[in-house]
Amino acid sequence: MKLSIGRMSHGSRNLITDVPGVRVGHCTIDKGDCHTGVTVVMPPCGNPYINKLTAATCVINGFGKSLGLMQVDELGSIETPIALTNTLNVGKVHDALVSYMIGLCEKDGIRLASVNPVVCECNDSSISDIRKRPVDEAAVLAAIEAADVDFAQGAVGAGRGTVCYGMKGGIGSSSRQIELDGEVFTVGVLVQSNYGASADFRRCALPEGLAECDKGSIIMIVATDLPLSSRQLKRVLRRCSVGMARLGSYIGHGSGEVVVGFTTAPRKAEGHFQTMRMLNEDDMNLPFRAVGEATEEAILQSMLHAGADVTLKGETVPCLREYLKEE
Repeated sequence: MKLSIGRMSHGSRNLITDVPGVRVGHCTIDKGDCHTGVTVVMPPCGNPYINKLTAATCVINGFGKSLGLMQVDELGSIETPIALTNTLNVGKVHDALVSYMIGLCEKDGIRLASVNPVVCECNDSSISDIRKRPVDEAAVLAAIEAADVDFAQGAVGAGRGTVCYGMKGGIGSSSRQIELDGEVFTVGVLVQSNYGASADFRRCALPEGLAECDKGSIIMIVATDLPLSSRQLKRVLRRCSVGMARLGSYIGHGSGEVVVGFTTAPRKAEGHFQTMRMLNEDDMNLPFRAVGEATEEAILQSMLHAGADVTLKGETVPCLREYLKEE
């Protein structure tokens, strides 16, 4: 289904991986009453512990159990892949990323003594028995191994068991391009959608009773090659809420809206100092609009690529395609 969101052009894939070097991988688990998984966003820098990227986070509403955000905000950088999973698997995924980074650093001759994995979550307990916590180290490593520029959307990886506006949610992505001084830059967004009351959804009319309360969470990952400082990047991340609002969200009490973002723009070390290009503040409206448009579309893509499902109680979770007419 063709979407028409905003007025900016998107990248060639219309995915977060339009940002050069970024890759995404999934491991989906469907075993008995476990329908969950893990999704990883891989930075394009080989060993991210050595080649740290400028980063920031934004907690729009903090009803969540993410790990690693505090250090990202303090130091303004990321040093591991970013992993998404369900609520009760966060600790296991964190442990798996530690093991992965120890092994990666050993190959580079580094004895790792501290590392800050970034792990975010949504609660998928209506479709998956979250208590069984099936996402283990093997699943995380499988997602990392599968990471590529082309990746599935919808009910895959960390989005396998999620519900959005009472319909099947999942993983979705989109990108927007910005041209400045003859250079083309990309802003890409990936979401794990699991939030929203159906009565608030503005894209089309939905039946009553699908989701009466706005709860559950949405995780939004932003990548760009636009040269931004950590402070500027945080300003951009706040505008992900614009994409949510355009679809009708009021950001409910019981929902965790968490954004993590990074830029691949290089930083140059010169002795005790680092230098990097930084976008003129007067041009910040461009990435603001880009991330708002890409977030709105990524959320819709997460639902459009997901089919109908069934909860553990046997209740049908419809898909957006049943209600959304082609534009």
